[in-house]
Amino acid sequence: MQTGSTLTHLVCSACKREYPHSQLINLCECGKPLLACYDLKHASKTMTKSDIRSREKSLWKFREVLPVQRETNIVSLGEGGTPLLKAKQLAEHLGLASFYIKDEAVNPTASFKARGMALAVSRALELGAKKLAVPSAGNAAGALAAYAARAQLEAFIFMPRDTPKANIIECQQMGAHVTLIDGLITDCGAEVAKRKQAEGWFDVSTLKEPYRIEGKKTLGYELAEQLNWKLPDVILYPTGGGTGLIGMWKAFDEMESMGWIDSKRPRMFTVQAEGCAPIVTAFKANQKHATEFLNAHTLASGLRVPKAIGDFLILDALRKSSGGAISVPDEAMLKATKLMGSKEGIFAAPEGAACLAALEVLLNTNQVSRTEEVVLFNTGSGLKYLESYDFKN
Repeated sequence: MQTGSTLTHLVCSACKREYPHSQLINLCECGKPLLACYDLKHASKTMTKSDIRSREKSLWKFREVLPVQRETNIVSLGEGGTPLLKAKQLAEHLGLASFYIKDEAVNPTASFKARGMALAVSRALELGAKKLAVPSAGNAAGALAAYAARAQLEAFIFMPRDTPKANIIECQQMGAHVTLIDGLITDCGAEVAKRKQAEGWFDVSTLKEPYRIEGKKTLGYELAEQLNWKLPDVILYPTGGGTGLIGMWKAFDEMESMGWIDSKRPRMFTVQAEGCAPIVTAFKANQKHATEFLNAHTLASGLRVPKAIGDFLILDALRKSSGGAISVPDEAMLKATKLMGSKEGIFAAPEGAACLAALEVLLNTNQVSRTEEVVLFNTGSGLKYLESYDFKN
């Protein structure tokens, strides 16, 4: 049975070269990410704002603007449909008029990575892939292992040796082939690139295939629906590879094209770790691309991405939205984890807690007003990072 997808073609995010969507493909010939395009006029006829409210509570409710062509190829573990929680105690603590936390920890495999991998694996299955490979700082690996197992495809995962133990065990117990590398995610990516052709792997690295971003963009669709089609003033998003931020920006454009929202956009703020802040450095220097961040280190493994292939897309969204980029030290993340937990009952991943630490700085420096409506994205569960915490406290 058809899904109702209105996918028409792929287009390069840089040179705008177009490609058919009927083939397994990674990057454009120019080396930049490909993006999925849809017949939004047609999509808006069957997917209306009132219609989707009655659909299933998952990201698949937006199926007309997702790439999977046939229902039999959908690989799902119940991803999406995560809560947007009004953070009343934290709002009072910070003096904010309106503050929400979009909690992605309740996704399968306990992180937002489930959204992207659900789409990447579904589409890879649909297009005939048998073996999938990914370099990962942790949560993407767990998500690929889960969805590949669900689809009965082989998963080959490369992670830094010091990746949180929970992620490593998770992948092993779901039958993935796990290789630990002495180095960073960039070193893991180099290993995948070196071996993928000979091994017959399809590379599902961040933004190196067109469909993980399609899962992540549903963050933007859900947020708009949950706020009754009025976007917030400010969004804080923890940024490693940046697919979620880029995906939301894409979703906002799609929704405006369908007449669901107006042209007003949230001010987007990237949050990184002081020990790995390539986007922050490039933003402050007014550069279009980010230089690789040397000697990257942070306990927030999802933020330990020294070079992002979608850097120019992240920076473009930040500037077009009149947003910004800020880095925080690891100590501030740990302090913010406890603050979020004690005030709102959310045990956030360090990446999500980093956004709370950043928000405090932005408020105190008047970069964000206390009268603005703010949404913070917690991208995963603190349970994946137990090594980061001092059990004596």
